[in-house]
Amino acid sequence: MVIKIPSRQLFIDGRWTEPVLGKRIPIINPANEEIIGDIPAATGEDVERAVDAARKALSRNRGNEWASASGAHRAKYLRAIAEKIKERKSKLAKLESLDCGKPLEEAAWDIDDVAACFEYYADLAEALDKKQKTPVSLPMETFKCHVLKEPIGVVALITPWNYPLLMATWKVAPALAAGCAAILKPSELASVTCLELADVCKEVGLPAGVLNILTGLGPEAGAPLAAHPNVDKIAFTGSSATGSKIMQAAAQRPVSLELGGKSPILVFEDVDLYKAVEWTLFGCFWTNGQICSATSRLIVHESIAKEFLDKLVKWCKNIKISDPLEDGCRLGPVVSGGQYEKILKFISTAKSEGATILCGGGRPQHLKKGFYIEPTIITDVTTSMQVWREEVFGPVLCVKTFSTEDEAIELANDTQFGLGAAVISRDLDRCDRITKAVQAGIVWINCSQPCFCQAPWGGNKRSGFGRELGEWGLDNYLTVKQVTRYLSDEPWGWYTPPSKL
Repeated sequence: MVIKIPSRQLFIDGRWTEPVLGKRIPIINPANEEIIGDIPAATGEDVERAVDAARKALSRNRGNEWASASGAHRAKYLRAIAEKIKERKSKLAKLESLDCGKPLEEAAWDIDDVAACFEYYADLAEALDKKQKTPVSLPMETFKCHVLKEPIGVVALITPWNYPLLMATWKVAPALAAGCAAILKPSELASVTCLELADVCKEVGLPAGVLNILTGLGPEAGAPLAAHPNVDKIAFTGSSATGSKIMQAAAQRPVSLELGGKSPILVFEDVDLYKAVEWTLFGCFWTNGQICSATSRLIVHESIAKEFLDKLVKWCKNIKISDPLEDGCRLGPVVSGGQYEKILKFISTAKSEGATILCGGGRPQHLKKGFYIEPTIITDVTTSMQVWREEVFGPVLCVKTFSTEDEAIELANDTQFGLGAAVISRDLDRCDRITKAVQAGIVWINCSQPCFCQAPWGGNKRSGFGRELGEWGLDNYLTVKQVTRYLSDEPWGWYTPPSKL
């Protein structure tokens, strides 16, 4: 299957624009380590052009073209984008698989979610019109108050490589729905489908400068974008280390961060083993294990641990590991050589610290090239080990057992992160207790990883702050303006007027 990677430039002010310095970055197919194309490499000079284009887009025609237009007007563009995404689904899914190693069926699912997300925020843009001038009840009848919701301005959207187009859409769709002008900077490891989003926006006639897309390296493009004084808000998804740098660069501007995770899955003794095993596998190995919310710490009741792990290993050995474009692929390569080496280092460190590699731990024997790692299960883990404490971002599951509910909760909360958590049990009262006790922004009951654009997404502790998706995602890009009017014809009367002569 030969798929040609489109050769694109940067997308600035509604036009394809060559980088000022003319640099490009090779695209490496993680399935075979071959160079299959390249992307433009933006630098600070290109950031200046993009921010300038975004500011002009906000003020053009006194804002009536976009920022001050009705939500219904903006919704038409969001729905048009969604329709074009649907039309291009097959091509976009294949490009996504080639670019980041995601199994093709997963990539196709993601593209469906991209279209649905644009449609959802089109609906919220329309609903925003009805919420304008919402009255505020006041204790004095001589005053009348209402609230306006307005776009926050120019926003920088910096997104990761594990869900290249979908994670970008989680930010782009609500930002545009709110009336912002955006500069999207996707990861240099997977930018191809984000550049195709630019082509879609060009085709539907999105006003120039409303969405600008800069591909390039973090230090050369992402850093100057985050630090730019004419950017009004920064939204970032990625590593905690980079998130800290963005916080420093942002100074006093609003920031929303969705960072790393080390999420637990608690499996109790009363479970249906078949269902619990599958959700445990899905929660950790979906998207090749490269999920910030991956439930990569299995905390299983000691009475079922042996049988549960036996079944888990058998299922792992049945997972099809292959080129992501092959039918039935359920585990593809990780995104890059650097990520591949990092994951293998985690596994070797766990072994040197005394953990047991129950299954996996290396390259599948039938795949000689590509960044493939077998689904790996690590037991005999202590809470001081690196594999328990740090995010691996690969197909690696570490395991501990527990005897009591309190012990399970203590183990679940033994992390600096707080993005997701899952609990598997037939006892729904127990599930409710666990839900309240775990320190996480998302809790799944009898499942792991389902995500819907209508529900809030985000974490606590070092997993970041702010929420994406749902109405919360739209609020990220809105600012609230209070408008209060004095109704009386009488003077206010606080100061004594001068005597009339």
